[in-house]
Amino acid sequence: MGQENRRVLNSLGRSVPTFIDGLGAFDPYRGPWSRLEGGHERTHFAPPLKGRMPQGSKVTPSLRQAIEASGLQSGMTVSFHHHLRNGDALLMAVLNECEAMGIADLTVAPSSLTDAHEGVADLVRRGVVRQIHTSGVRGAVGKAISRGEVEVPVVIRSHGGRARAIEEGSVVIDVAFLAAPACDPQGNMTGALGPSGCGSLGYAQTDARHARHVVAVTDHLVPQPLRQVSIPQYLVDQVVVVESLGDASKIATGAARITRSPVDLKIAQDAYRLIAASELLAPAVSFQVGAGGASLAVAAFVRDHMRQKGIKGSWGCGGITGYMVQMLEEGLFEALYDVQSFDAAVCQSLARNGNHIEIDQSWYANPLNRGCVVHNLDVVVLAALEVDVDFNVNVMTGHDGVLRGASGGHCDTAAGAKLAIVVAPSFRGGVPSILDRVQTVVTPGETVDAIVTERGIAINPRRKDLAEAARAARLPVKEIADLKKEVEALTGVPERAEPDSDRVVAVVEYRDGTLIDSVFQVR
Repeated sequence: MGQENRRVLNSLGRSVPTFIDGLGAFDPYRGPWSRLEGGHERTHFAPPLKGRMPQGSKVTPSLRQAIEASGLQSGMTVSFHHHLRNGDALLMAVLNECEAMGIADLTVAPSSLTDAHEGVADLVRRGVVRQIHTSGVRGAVGKAISRGEVEVPVVIRSHGGRARAIEEGSVVIDVAFLAAPACDPQGNMTGALGPSGCGSLGYAQTDARHARHVVAVTDHLVPQPLRQVSIPQYLVDQVVVVESLGDASKIATGAARITRSPVDLKIAQDAYRLIAASELLAPAVSFQVGAGGASLAVAAFVRDHMRQKGIKGSWGCGGITGYMVQMLEEGLFEALYDVQSFDAAVCQSLARNGNHIEIDQSWYANPLNRGCVVHNLDVVVLAALEVDVDFNVNVMTGHDGVLRGASGGHCDTAAGAKLAIVVAPSFRGGVPSILDRVQTVVTPGETVDAIVTERGIAINPRRKDLAEAARAARLPVKEIADLKKEVEALTGVPERAEPDSDRVVAVVEYRDGTLIDSVFQVR
């Protein structure tokens, strides 16, 4: 057996490689705090210092000339941010230009891949892309990876894990191409202004600080000085002006909507009632929910509670929606920490409200810095594709084993919060959401406090205090195994998708850099 094929079982009983050719050695996951408790330290990676002669122009006439000036060559690593989400056109434009220039075997390390990046699958087949590091992967790219078309196993990281990997040098970015919705000729940029405004550039800030070469690409060049700066000029080597960064209608499409689904509303109401029973909805509470309809419904119930009780929270964080902005403006929170903005209202708030604070990826969730925001969270509400009887959560692969999700900040916030609640319908499309064993572990059950479905609430046995409070509040608490059986009586027991081979096509890093699971090749 070759060195790259050696695998061990981690503390969750998941088979993970100890070495991958082209990536190096890995340690298995041993618990959410195993490295921090052991005093783990790594050397901090820093790009080389380089100066610039005065009075020169950074504005480069074309993307091709910027690529040439950057020194990008075959085999190097390029990065991008995904704040433009499904509207992003930059990643594909850069990679297509690289192909036209004969540049191949690239490692692509975006903060995430979205539906806008379907073309990456073809670039893999044509040899332009050889390795991928990402938080999320979907569609054609997810299928290509799952079928084993990417030569080197893909590395899936959480948002906090990505910041850690870049800062410690596990991922060394040669050239970062950063979409800049507003930029001046010296490279000062922001996402809060311009026709392609996307709000916070929290993920891009990490790349700008650590890449060897940084190219700002903008469709809105403004005279210096830019009045609001997310990334300063001293981190930027070049500025390129393009006609458009992408489809603005897919970047921010108005306010995210609260669900009207009776099932989701029942889940949201019970999740809120569990939060209230925990007694964490008190003055100075810190809070995070996602942008999905059910999560926003939880926020709506929490908002009403805080208004009725006169509670003022300390801060909300994470991916910020217009709903969270509304709570800030109503005085329900002192501040918002914004690493990623989800709808149009957020740009305006970020531009004018000093209590709406833009933070970078490391500040948000890196477990190996001196204190990230999520480590002071009181409550987080998270979604899931599936969970298991040990409270492990999968947000990466479907029941067929194909990659179609994103790690995001899921495991980061669950680890840091005092109360981590996962909301999910008991089944989707006739397939139960509670299993004996999830397809892929992204968030370990050790960090999940409760699973809330429309059929009942399962509370982690580690949280006897929470179970007692929930029962005292007359909440529908059930054992997770009983909840599973109840659902299977309706849906039947699903056939587990078995991998086509024992070839690892992707590995899931826990936020501290250890491997929590492997994704195997499917048919």
